[in-house]
Amino acid sequence: MKHSMTLRTVAAAGLAGGEPSAAELDAIDAEMPLIAAEVELLDAQITVLDRVPSELDARRLRRARRRVLAARRTLTNQGIAGSPEVA
Repeated sequence: MKHSMTLRTVAAAGLAGGEPSAAELDAIDAEMPLIAAEVELLDAQITVLDRVPSELDARRLRRARRRVLAARRTLTNQGIAGSPEVA
């Protein structure tokens, strides 16, 4: 039964052209500050993967974590976080 549901989902996506809807694009655009902050945090974490973080690295990590938290807070306050359009 799971297999047939998967085929129906694929078929429905094919009928829609497989492109994201305008609502999905708007939701992604609204979440872009969070996405950018998470990429910055990931970059900072990758930088210190194979070495002991210096004081500058530690500051960069803290700053990136604060930006992620601030972006999440902003999205939550706007009621955008966890929107079903981008699930």
